[in-house]
Amino acid sequence: MDRSSLLQLIQEQLDPDNTGFIGADTFTGLVHSHELPLDPAKLDMLVALAQSNERGQVCYQELVDLISSKRSSSFKHAIANGQRALPRDGLLDEPGLGVYKRFVRYVAYEILPREVDRHWYFYRHRSCPPPVFMASVTLAQIVVFLCYGARLNKWVLQTYHPEYMRSPLVYHPGHRARAWRFLTYMFMHVGLEQLGFNALLQLMIGVPLEMVHGLLRISLLYLAGVLAGSLTVSITDMRAPVVGGSGGVYALCSAHLANVVMNWAGMRCPYKLLRMVLALVCMSSEVGRAVWLRFSPPLPASGPQPSFMAHLAGAVVGVSMGLTILRSYEERLRDQCGWWVVLLAYGTFLLFAIFWNIFAYDLLGAHIPPPP
Repeated sequence: MDRSSLLQLIQEQLDPDNTGFIGADTFTGLVHSHELPLDPAKLDMLVALAQSNERGQVCYQELVDLISSKRSSSFKHAIANGQRALPRDGLLDEPGLGVYKRFVRYVAYEILPREVDRHWYFYRHRSCPPPVFMASVTLAQIVVFLCYGARLNKWVLQTYHPEYMRSPLVYHPGHRARAWRFLTYMFMHVGLEQLGFNALLQLMIGVPLEMVHGLLRISLLYLAGVLAGSLTVSITDMRAPVVGGSGGVYALCSAHLANVVMNWAGMRCPYKLLRMVLALVCMSSEVGRAVWLRFSPPLPASGPQPSFMAHLAGAVVGVSMGLTILRSYEERLRDQCGWWVVLLAYGTFLLFAIFWNIFAYDLLGAHIPPPP
């Protein structure tokens, strides 16, 4: 019996009303009584999938995906090796856990929306390699801030100091030819308040995301937000410089929040509505503060203050590219059409921004402040 016949038989006999769910015990009986050619490892996985449903049911769409081998790479690896055996108890009932394993369980419930994926992550997680990217970026930002704070003897509103903008790390429209500045501005911050906000979110959201989705994907998302931030400023706010890692931070935060909203029923993180509201309020307040500093500087300044457009660009990257990454836990991105659409859109934006920076400033006669 081929796959299509198997699926048609299952739906006709066990889900005639098209409810979308099939009783796990009844399905197992059908498999054995009809000697259907279903891999035993796949049957074990279906039982594991049923554990994510309180009624002990198999989701019909999950069954279709599983039989069609459309599950994630970790599921495919488990099918091939016959090792997909998950405990039947929920992770919250797991006894005798140490501090680190409790933290891993916390991360699983914070990031992943499905019980079967939370189990898979919890039991396969290894502490090595640790989430070094977000920790390293945050540490580098703190070190750079302390160095400039001690040098300038100024810890808030550092951008008003005439020496600050002379840093080789700051993006300034007059130094567009120095391409590294489109990324290195993420190590500079307006003051202690911006650094504290960004560092807190990078550690609270970025580190758990990196633990679950890996260094490569999260670093790609973060740096894509940072690069999009500076390029967007160079297009929409041509006279303004940029400092701070807000482009990358907002890419991470908006991707995580969008993923939570789209998987609201499956997310088991406590007080998720309250935390969602607080996160949106804090992010909106930070954008509002950046807008205020850009257009109503509290101190006399020798030139335009840093733009707020990097925040918004990072959020757009998070909702588009970031959401695609977070919804693809343990799946190969190159196998997904949506991933290539996102990459094409991002690549088109990069090409447009590059040509804009090369030609538009002269063609439009933009009066940019002289570089420090």
